[in-house]
Amino acid sequence: MRISRARIAALLWLAWAIVVWNVALDQTIVLAGRRYLVAAIGAAQGPGPYLRIDDWMRPAVVRGFWLATAAAAAILGVAGVALRAAARSSNRSADCASSPIL
Repeated sequence: MRISRARIAALLWLAWAIVVWNVALDQTIVLAGRRYLVAAIGAAQGPGPYLRIDDWMRPAVVRGFWLATAAAAAILGVAGVALRAAARSSNRSADCASSPIL
């Protein structure tokens, strides 16, 4: 069984989009957790109200999900354009190679 170069390229683009999605979501959640800790420590040292982590993390998860999805969609969009351009270029070079030289 032989896998074509186009299929390998498509799988690599897909893998990259998945990795970027996971990293973007994780990074957004981690940063929100750090911001919560700073705010919670500040609130605990002052007379302010107690800060609930749920109030900080739920919006961060939603924001992270959409940010990660947008980044992965952008990568897959570029992948579609690049793979089509490569396929057209490959077809043109194959046509040129098969045509007789005049």
